[in-house]
Amino acid sequence: MSEWIPSLNALRAFEAVARHLSYRKAADELRVTPAAVKQLVSKLESAVGAPLVRRKGRGLELTTRGERGQDDLSTAMSLLQRSVRKFRGPSAENRLFVSVEASFASAWLVPKLEGFRARHPEVTVLIDSNQSIVDLGQGDIDVAIRYGVESPGDLIVHRLFEDEIFPVCSPALAHGSPALETLSDLAQVSLIHWDISQLSWATATSRWFNWESWLKAVGASHLMTKQGLIFSEYGQAVQAAIAGQGVMLASWPILREPIDAGVLVAPFPERVTTDIGYELVTAPETMDRPEVAAFVDWVLETARMPQGA
Repeated sequence: MSEWIPSLNALRAFEAVARHLSYRKAADELRVTPAAVKQLVSKLESAVGAPLVRRKGRGLELTTRGERGQDDLSTAMSLLQRSVRKFRGPSAENRLFVSVEASFASAWLVPKLEGFRARHPEVTVLIDSNQSIVDLGQGDIDVAIRYGVESPGDLIVHRLFEDEIFPVCSPALAHGSPALETLSDLAQVSLIHWDISQLSWATATSRWFNWESWLKAVGASHLMTKQGLIFSEYGQAVQAAIAGQGVMLASWPILREPIDAGVLVAPFPERVTTDIGYELVTAPETMDRPEVAAFVDWVLETARMPQGA
């Protein structure tokens, strides 16, 4: 008689927790709640009759039993994913899953995607704009475009854009009475804040979209930064700025087109060039697929085109 195997969902939850050493990060990847992940891991521990994960300070660590099975389980999950792709048959080879942050998808990738479709009409591109950081070694995602996320060394990473952060607003607000001419004029208007503190990828980026940090970087930390409007979505913040409701901090690659179109303007010369940027990330084994290699080549080529091309 074959040995009994615990729930696949429980095994999948433990494997994610073992990689991230975090219930929250595992939950983001699996798109469930941290409580659900913890419950599944507890069920697996009950099934095998031993604890597999324990608290260590504010984080987690694996027990000896947990470490013993982690590597084999990760390999098994990868093999399962490969098998599912084979089950799907040849048609699946022409499907491409791309994970990309929502604001970059709507402002840059999606408007240009017709160029790839014209060149490769046989490839179907599916865009996943979920805010979670996906693990390219697990699941269906083939390519990710990330911002300010440190990727493991076993992935292939291409820098698409260096980022530049600076204030923007509507032309009417910039040239109103009184006009916005120096940073001290920010005291006369509302500031638009983008609150990304709850997003799983925000750790390295939140400081650049924080007015307090940005003003400190340009030597204007004495200015008040608390007043104004707060949005949880970047697209909403952009629409508020276009409508003349205040001044927001812009990411140049994302807002290049509305700035070029004149619906947003930069009233001040101060800019901050960051140490982070937009990166295209793939797993080495994924690059063996022709449609993935074609998409990566197209994105890199498009990112290097002159402005307005």
